Amino acid sequence: MKYFEEAKNIWINYVPARGQSDIVEGELIRAVEKLRTEAYDNGNGNWDEAFDMFCEYLLKNLSSDEAFSVETQAELIADIKRLSDYNHPYLEDDLYDRIADHIVEWSIYHKGPVEREKDLNQYR
Repeated sequence: MKYFEEAKNIWINYVPARGQSDIVEGELIRAVEKLRTEAYDNGNGNWDEAFDMFCEYLLKNLSSDEAFSVETQAELIADIKRLSDYNHPYLEDDLYDRIADHIVEWSIYHKGPVEREKDLNQYR
C-alpha cells in the first residue's frame, strides 16, 4: 500500500468507533474496510443491501471523479465491481489497498477533509 500512514490517519481521525463518518474520505475508508472485513471474516455470508450501498458509495465518489485519469477510473470501476461479487469473496489485499490508496489521492486532490451528510438508509 502506497499511502498506508495517510489512510491510517483518515481512519483514526474520521472514522468513528460505531456508525458513519461525517467526512467523505472517512466514509470511503470505512466502506472499503467493511467490505474487506466481510469478505475475510465471513466469506460475505452476511452480505446484504448495506454492503451493496458501500460499493455504490465507492463508485459514486471515486469512479468518475476529476481527481483520476480515465484509466484509473476504469480500474476503480473494475476493482469495486469485483469486490461486489458477493458470491465470490475477494480474499487478497491488493484491490482493497489500491482503492484505499485512491481514497487518499481523492482526499489530497479535494484538499480534505470534505464534510458529508449521513445516509439514513445505511445501517452497517
